[in-house]
Amino acid sequence: MTLFDLLFLAAAAASVATLITVTVLALRGQGSRALAYLRNFGVCAGIYLATSVAFAAFAPQRLIRLGSPWCFDDWCITVNRVDRVVKATLIDYTIGLRIFSRAGRVTQRAKGAWIYLIDDRGRRFSPVADPSEVPLDVLLQPGQSVDASRVFRIPADATGLGLVTGHGGGDYCGLMSILIIGSSGCLFDKPAMVRLQ
Repeated sequence: MTLFDLLFLAAAAASVATLITVTVLALRGQGSRALAYLRNFGVCAGIYLATSVAFAAFAPQRLIRLGSPWCFDDWCITVNRVDRVVKATLIDYTIGLRIFSRAGRVTQRAKGAWIYLIDDRGRRFSPVADPSEVPLDVLLQPGQSVDASRVFRIPADATGLGLVTGHGGGDYCGLMSILIIGSSGCLFDKPAMVRLQ
């Protein structure tokens, strides 16, 4: 967990506490105090979001090297290999993955895990459906790792390919990428990725 993750959790807890306080004050007939709390909350939320946008604008794109772990808390994935097979106007990319847990005591999974390739024109390519593959959200015991692979069928004109992954919303441009400072490659087309070419 990064410092920005902790900052987000603290901001979320403060937001809930503020909204509960505002509701209680409003129910007690203290509307002016409730509005003052809401005004202060709005200013703080605006500063937080402006900081997130500024960080996204000026931070470099995060590129993960082949063979390096890419972790989301204790759930991690590593791209171990990339094989290419050219088929006329298409290229099949077989991506070898290692999915593992850094957790020391608990089982875990990345619910709603997703993966796709993206090219330098912003086109997204989902993996070829194969029900026999190890699911990305496989349940992992503490310290366990599993090998998996995904095949992507890509037009031969695609260049600058990168692998993008995560869990939850199914897109690197989800709400959480904006709310957690340092996560938003979304606003400026700079997603964190494993560069393949």
